[in-house]
Amino acid sequence: MAMRLTLHTDYALRVMVHVGLRNGELVTITEIAECYGISKNHLTKVVHQLGKAGYLETVRGKYGGVRLLRQPDDIHLGEFIRETEEDFTLVRCMRCADNDECRLSGHCIARDALTSGLRAFFAELNRYTLADMLETERRAAE
Repeated sequence: MAMRLTLHTDYALRVMVHVGLRNGELVTITEIAECYGISKNHLTKVVHQLGKAGYLETVRGKYGGVRLLRQPDDIHLGEFIRETEEDFTLVRCMRCADNDECRLSGHCIARDALTSGLRAFFAELNRYTLADMLETERRAAE
């Protein structure tokens, strides 16, 4: 089994890095789309959701665009990915409040182990922030 992030989250991370590197300047969706070779329509949906979630300020109009609404060191990757992904259910029984769908129910620790593993996964991701990603990008550009 491979756990993968969706393209939505991949694009959301790219948007955040691109916008974060601009230090408060407004950035257009067209600019981001051209930079990464991503559909402008798809990016519009991503940016809209990031705006609704409080990560981006969106400015409409001829001279509009987007910029970070929060400080990069306040955006922890684990929390961010949790908000942009829809589902982290690794096995079907993780969706259930009880063990009714587990044929092994009382004999299987997989549900608890997987839940614990996800918590550890997000705790590790939360050690990193958007500021860390921006610093890495800046160093790579030098």
